[in-house]
Amino acid sequence: MQRSEDELPGLKEKLLTMASHAESSVRRAVEAFVKRDYDLAERVRAGDEDVDRFEIEVDELAINLLAKGPPAGELRMITVAMKISQNLERVADEATTIARRVQELCQEAPLKVVLDIPQMANLALQMLKTALDSFVNQDPAAARALIPEDKKVDSLHKELQRRLAGHMIEDPLTITRCLNVMVVSKSLERIADHAKNVAEEVVYLCEARDIRHTG
Repeated sequence: MQRSEDELPGLKEKLLTMASHAESSVRRAVEAFVKRDYDLAERVRAGDEDVDRFEIEVDELAINLLAKGPPAGELRMITVAMKISQNLERVADEATTIARRVQELCQEAPLKVVLDIPQMANLALQMLKTALDSFVNQDPAAARALIPEDKKVDSLHKELQRRLAGHMIEDPLTITRCLNVMVVSKSLERIADHAKNVAEEVVYLCEARDIRHTG
């Protein structure tokens, strides 16, 4: 029987391939939003099945490894990989949500209000990249350092919601469009949350300390 430590690189590689797909989905969804590109949004929606498939494959690999009774260090790596996979699948789901809203927005005239969606997206994607890099490098310091960045995304999200709410009051004809943009903003805020979750799992992996819910 092959040892679990010999198969761990395959699990990591599968997880990082999944991460690349999830990150690409978010980038393309935001590009579709900025460019009002209905067809690109449709391609994002179609690609969600790829990430779902990767999650299933990661889980299958992880379960097979767990069945071999790995030592504590490897056990943490396997369980963390499964949790990161869950977060990546949800990131891709949020990209699909953005794409759906983009397609609805493409059916109507653009809103005449300045929005910081690209800035929010860049922050959330940078958080995700840093979290994944910290996983690859097993760098808990980098993981810890990115966690406060989540507050910046939260702040941008709240400000955007406030401005859109005001815009709806001023022009009720924009309500549907504003609500769609609010959902886009909320999806980006959730992507940042998932990046933070990944970072917390990296700290657990490297330090065997659970820092979730520690404020």
